[in-house]
Amino acid sequence: MTIRAVVRGAGHYLPARVVENSEFEATLDTTDEWIRSRSGIERRHFATETDTTSSMATAAAQAALADSGLEASDIDAIVLATSTADLTFPSAATMVQAQLGMTGGFAFDVQAVCAGFVYALSNANALILSGQARRVLVIGAETFSKIMDWTDRSTCVLFGDGAGALVLEAEEAAGEASDRGILACDLHSDGRLRDLLYVDGGVSTGTSGYLRMQGNQVFRHAVEKLAATAHTAMDRAGVTADDVDWIVPHQANIRIIQGTAKKMNVPMDRVVVTVQDHGNTSAASIPLALSVGRARGQIKDGDLLVTEAIGGGLAWGAVVLRW
Repeated sequence: MTIRAVVRGAGHYLPARVVENSEFEATLDTTDEWIRSRSGIERRHFATETDTTSSMATAAAQAALADSGLEASDIDAIVLATSTADLTFPSAATMVQAQLGMTGGFAFDVQAVCAGFVYALSNANALILSGQARRVLVIGAETFSKIMDWTDRSTCVLFGDGAGALVLEAEEAAGEASDRGILACDLHSDGRLRDLLYVDGGVSTGTSGYLRMQGNQVFRHAVEKLAATAHTAMDRAGVTADDVDWIVPHQANIRIIQGTAKKMNVPMDRVVVTVQDHGNTSAASIPLALSVGRARGQIKDGDLLVTEAIGGGLAWGAVVLRW
């Protein structure tokens, strides 16, 4: 027998403020058609005055706990993927721990930008396989609206805010590709490519800074690297593209999603797409898509999923799991 990290519950949170593409027309040289045709995005959610990364993460975690039938006291660890924590420190994860009323266990943040949730899943899986935790809350939460340059039409129209969460639980399994749970992970980074996507602020500058991106270069790296990491993870899991029920990709850009699916030989009707409603929510995009895909009735128990993402660093990776 072997141990697998199995999804016990899922949940998400989106801020109440919905921003349609047309709102940008008043302040930028852009149009709804321009944004849709280049990104597939129609609208996104922005944090309100009462929304923070930790509060959204907490709301998503509470929804995931309710879905799992568990209480915060049942959780051994929280792994929170974010690049927009409320403060430099303490971690947003410990803030969520407090807001949930969780007095035991441990909590920490993972920072891999848009690839953050894939990294967080891999870390949570390792905690469970090593026996350090039996139940782990894995959360992705972002308030990218706080780091936008509102004069840069190439970036500010692309991003949104929100949070998603999964509850993972250790279960005994046969050690086969038919097992439920996380079957394989694959992670990569290349710091030489950091100038393609970064924030020009931090402790060295004394400012929070703004997101900067070389979109064409990121696109070029994204499709190639996402398809490659997905295939590596599938090989490790002992499955093929024909076995996959759903690709649940990082929701950055519909062209990247389509290009990656084509390289993986998976038709778009087997891809969960939410980018039109959420924009790019960075580390929150995969757990949001998982929770929404399940609520739509797309993702069902026993389905084989591949999640993949790439973000600043550059950092990228994939996870294969059976729901």
